[in-house]
Amino acid sequence: MASELQKKLAQCERQQQQLWAFRPLSNETLQSLREYYRVGLTYTSNALEGNSLTESETKIVIEDGLTIEGKPLRDVYEAVGHAKAYDYLYELSHDAPITEDTIRTLHKLFYQQVDAEKAGEYRKVPVFISGSQYPVAPVTEISKRMQQLVQWYMNHEGKMHPVLLAAEIHKRFVYIHPFIDGNGRVARLLMNLALLRNDYNIAIIPAVTRSEYVAALETGHKDAAVFNSFIADRVIMTQLDILRLFRANEPAPKAEDFAQRLLETITNNPGLNAPLLSVRLGRSLRTTQRYLKELTAKKQISFRGVAKKGGYYPEI
Repeated sequence: MASELQKKLAQCERQQQQLWAFRPLSNETLQSLREYYRVGLTYTSNALEGNSLTESETKIVIEDGLTIEGKPLRDVYEAVGHAKAYDYLYELSHDAPITEDTIRTLHKLFYQQVDAEKAGEYRKVPVFISGSQYPVAPVTEISKRMQQLVQWYMNHEGKMHPVLLAAEIHKRFVYIHPFIDGNGRVARLLMNLALLRNDYNIAIIPAVTRSEYVAALETGHKDAAVFNSFIADRVIMTQLDILRLFRANEPAPKAEDFAQRLLETITNNPGLNAPLLSVRLGRSLRTTQRYLKELTAKKQISFRGVAKKGGYYPEI
């Protein structure tokens, strides 16, 4: 699992560098991307907890301020509240430390319309997590463990890989379970705050992965790599989603430009195979293979090794 996780983290780094290559982004593009994931993150995070709103209904609720006929009012409140908490992530200074007040505010924004009295307040009663064999923090320990959590985060920010840091604060927060409700959504907001603070894009956890997500959290009590690997997968998939959005609006490179990029990539990264080259350069496998064949015919590159394990090398 450890070596598999390292490969995933390396892929996160490569894809994040591809995203950074699109910089600088215009203010309009930045705002559009932020709004795109305001709906996406709100929908998926709420859906993981059983909220019945569809993605299109979530968009109507948070962008148009309309209720949806036949849907519970609580589901509407959760969508509006989560969108407000999401906006708060972008208001926070990345130079300032994450504090208990930061976390309380995230919960208060999300939960205010659901239950104003409990919004932003640590629970005062014990809770039990269905399907888990591990207890959450007792009421008398919540304040101390939350202080330890924020101190742990500030001690490790800049020293851990951003994806591992984000996964860990998510996991540690959930294991404390400080609020009466909404802990999962706050955990995912905290995870994304950690990613944003470390110059990464946010990560989406789709509702269809709920069983895998819950199982990874449970296993995380004794094997951190399982949950870290799950979050790395979610980062990778969200990065690919953003790359597709960017590339869809990018002019197609001229044939000679792509051939040159391909040759430069092989020269700087000898041994890559066709699938890896296609991912790195953002072109289809079929197109990449065609150009590889042309470069090989010109004797500018050559394939070395067996079919499934070999790669392309520059001909010097």
